[in-house]
Amino acid sequence: MSFCRVEAPRFAVEELSVRFGGFQALRDVSWSVDAGRILGIIGPNGAGKSTCFMAATNMTSHTGRLMLEGADVTQVRAHQLPRLGIRRTFQQNAFFGGMTVLRNMAGALLDRAPSSLAGSFFFPGIESRRRREIEAEAAQHLSRFEIEESLHHRLPGELSYGSQRMLSIAIAAASGARVVLLDEPAAGLGGPDMAALRALLIRMRADGLAIVLVEHHMDLVMQVSDVVTVLDYGQVIAHGEPAAVQRDPAVIEAYLGGADLRSFTFA
Repeated sequence: MSFCRVEAPRFAVEELSVRFGGFQALRDVSWSVDAGRILGIIGPNGAGKSTCFMAATNMTSHTGRLMLEGADVTQVRAHQLPRLGIRRTFQQNAFFGGMTVLRNMAGALLDRAPSSLAGSFFFPGIESRRRREIEAEAAQHLSRFEIEESLHHRLPGELSYGSQRMLSIAIAAASGARVVLLDEPAAGLGGPDMAALRALLIRMRADGLAIVLVEHHMDLVMQVSDVVTVLDYGQVIAHGEPAAVQRDPAVIEAYLGGADLRSFTFA
């Protein structure tokens, strides 16, 4: 008799619960995402989406487990998770405002293997060459994320809002990323910026990243997600392929008050 080995998901949360005083913000929420897949998480305002992201990255106290390719990372501190490859963006862009776009990107790459004080002092030539190589890699990475070379030496605050959103995703998806959690990346975008984001998400999936997408733009979620999880009042009320979720009566009633998600189209 032979047995088929089932590989663990790239990232999974199991029975996450969060309580703020007497308020149950999240109750027994579970989901998982595989490499080269996009999980969309949707729900009305106050459904628990942001809390779910906070719990999934150990940025708030919770019960339940976080599993990275079968390894329990529940007790890993939030600031240590990016070194393991679990990265996230925030609704508000966060950069080092006094550093150029290129230096912000290079800093994210350096974080995977920070320079030692001794190495900088005793081997300045080697360290200087290493930094040049990192900056070259940063420039190439930025270009892949639709941030053209003419912007690399600008400050982040000088970029258009759409380019700032791309920069935040580029930093989260820097070398070493295994799971990228995107918190409303399409907020404030429209037209060409939205189309560029959609194309970027599809390319990131093709590169083998596991992507978790919290988003209010239903057209975007339904077009790029492989599976969708729906939250309402801190609980999962539906999970499945986008087409099935669009038809789910509980989703239509709870999330859109009876409107049909199939009426949404990508703009």
